[in-house]
Amino acid sequence: MKGVAILLPLAAAFAPAPASRPSLTLRAAEMSKAIPFLEKPKLLDGTMAGDIGFDPLGLSEIDDVGIDLYWMREAELKHSRVAMMACAGFWFTEFFGPLPGWPVAEGKSQVDVFWVVVDEHPKELASAILFLGIVEAITGVAITKGREAGTRAPGDWGFNPLKFKVTEEMSLKEIQNGRIAMWAAAGLIAQGTVTHEPSYANLHF
Repeated sequence: MKGVAILLPLAAAFAPAPASRPSLTLRAAEMSKAIPFLEKPKLLDGTMAGDIGFDPLGLSEIDDVGIDLYWMREAELKHSRVAMMACAGFWFTEFFGPLPGWPVAEGKSQVDVFWVVVDEHPKELASAILFLGIVEAITGVAITKGREAGTRAPGDWGFNPLKFKVTEEMSLKEIQNGRIAMWAAAGLIAQGTVTHEPSYANLHF
């Protein structure tokens, strides 16, 4: 009996361990508000105005050759502002006409008028492109320095001549209207290219 008592601990050492039960609590990944069946992009934490986790192409995670989320946000705001001005200019010219000395649409789309401008005012157009290129180069340097210093928010140029109060609500309105304007500008150009008619003529009232 003593021998058996001595062997019992040794036998227990070689006995298979009891199988552990799988954990029933699995950590659920946070899902995107915009696309509920996809996980929320890790860098889109909701701190930026208009951020609802929409990034199906993963652009927010690019971090190469100086392009990162900061640059992406800067580009989005810049394109939003340009698109809003483009839509306003598009419709203003259709309803009130062009500046003196510039071609009149005469029932054509503004896209067709653009090609007339290319033929009749090539120097002015080239000067405008050169000017915009210089502006892009200067602002590119300013954006890079601001990002490195961490003292400048994307899109913040301190341009506020009407002294609007900068709030989260105003920032949200700007980005939402800007996103709609980008779609609108693309639509205006597309319909003008296809139909060769002013935008209001395509409403078919």
